Amino acid sequence: MSHAEEHAGTRRDFLYYATAGVGAVAGGAAVWTLVDQMNPSADVKALSSIFVDVSAVEVGTQLTVKWRGKPVFIRRRTPEEIDAARKVPLDVLIDKGAENANIDATATADDKNRTLDEAGEWLVMMGVCTHLGCVPLGNGSGDFGGWFCPCHGSHYDTAGRIRKGPAPRNLPVPVAKFTTENTILLG
Repeated sequence: MSHAEEHAGTRRDFLYYATAGVGAVAGGAAVWTLVDQMNPSADVKALSSIFVDVSAVEVGTQLTVKWRGKPVFIRRRTPEEIDAARKVPLDVLIDKGAENANIDATATADDKNRTLDEAGEWLVMMGVCTHLGCVPLGNGSGDFGGWFCPCHGSHYDTAGRIRKGPAPRNLPVPVAKFTTENTILLG
């Protein structure tokens, strides 16, 4: 093999590798663009979590906010409501699970596992009936002093637990926490 043939082979190899490298970079850029466009937009990210000022919520009242297109009930319970909820034995509940996204999924529906604070004063729940998605009425409605869904007759107690009617599960507690004394972060 002459020196010219050796040089041509090396040049040919270089051209193959260079072409393959440019093709890989171009392919990667095309794939990245396609994958990146599937990420949520800034307005969607902004709605994934909200801050709620609860400073005006008096004991025994409730605030309803819209989050992710659904109502969320934020109730500041009275000592009587807390006491009533804590006296309910688990064996009378239809759904014995806490349905609380903030704690272990296997937690029971004890009142302490449904509230946002240790004292049990703050209850935050999705305001959507677990039967067919209606919005239950609050402020002491129903047979158990909590919420009542008039569409199909589901009754929830003062901890948002299903007690009577066709709903299969307790009202779910979304991811929520206090960031300050008067501000709750949902999401």
